[in-house]
Amino acid sequence: MSSFPEGNCIVYCQGAFATPNGKTAHGLVRRTLRYRVLSVVDSRYAGNDAGTVLDGKTRDIPIHGELGLAVDEALSKGNPATHLVIGLAPDGGRLSAEARSDVIRAIKLGLNVDCGLHDFLSEDAEIAELAAQKSVALRDIRKPPHRKDLHFFTGKIEEVTSLKVAVLGTDSAIGKRTTAWILLDSLLQDGYRAELIGTGQTAWMQGANYSIILDSLINDFVAGELEHAVWTAWKETQPHVIVIEGQGSLMNPAYPGGFEILAAGRPDVVVLQHAPGRKEYDGFPGYPLHPLETQIKAIELLSGKPVIAIAINHENLDKSKITDVCRGISKEIRLPTCDPLLSGAEPLVAALRPYLDKKK
Repeated sequence: MSSFPEGNCIVYCQGAFATPNGKTAHGLVRRTLRYRVLSVVDSRYAGNDAGTVLDGKTRDIPIHGELGLAVDEALSKGNPATHLVIGLAPDGGRLSAEARSDVIRAIKLGLNVDCGLHDFLSEDAEIAELAAQKSVALRDIRKPPHRKDLHFFTGKIEEVTSLKVAVLGTDSAIGKRTTAWILLDSLLQDGYRAELIGTGQTAWMQGANYSIILDSLINDFVAGELEHAVWTAWKETQPHVIVIEGQGSLMNPAYPGGFEILAAGRPDVVVLQHAPGRKEYDGFPGYPLHPLETQIKAIELLSGKPVIAIAINHENLDKSKITDVCRGISKEIRLPTCDPLLSGAEPLVAALRPYLDKKK
């Protein structure tokens, strides 16, 4: 495991902060062990605090309008940046021409660049040559491992005695990873040994000890890599609980990652993330979101395991009415419901305790 933090980073999120396409930046603003986050770049919110824009909570992470200002401020404070981290998460994972230009500028300024997109910086001849000249590192987080290092599903996950909790979602970009981390923190605070299995580039960037990048793997090895990550976390740390970060959803037309989590992660229970104010699948106008009750039935039918609680994402909701929204969902589907980002994960932990007791 790496020694954290690895350096001081500027998070690049030009034009996407506080939108679903900025979810990697959001994750890094909220928490990361891998870096010290100095600032965010997005001209639309220049002059604001990133935490205030995102959650209404000051985090002393300023937003700058362009990269040069961010680099200069860090230098002026005696805390120079070492990394540019791409905080964009656009549909399809492609690097825009504007972002590519700023990556080149960052390299010229002597910054290492970490990128979680599907366009690999190390395979861009101009960028790779410039990085070599400047002696800076390029890390393509979504670059898959060599085939010889990949694992095929074996069934060894049946050895795992920890309670396996999958945090799935009714859609992509809906807050699964954020809820998974908040749930992990709450479990640790309550005295449980717990580990998180990261399944996307952002969790890796945040410093998850056990991670795969599910959507960059060759399909034949997705199940095996999931199994191996869960099994390794159990073998090495013997936690009471293993929290598995979900990907996509069962029914999102472009990101049906929930199937792999259920099939190979073999969760004992599921916490389901839902956005009551969202009416269509993320990025797909005209594709109405399936009802919450339907999604619960689909998960339970496929897995044979229960959905035990609902975590909501409050996008498009009046914050003064969130308590009423949670109460209404709980009454309708008879499951505990909360907004972990606003009120914590204790209701989720309470829903897990009967299952944890069975594991003792």
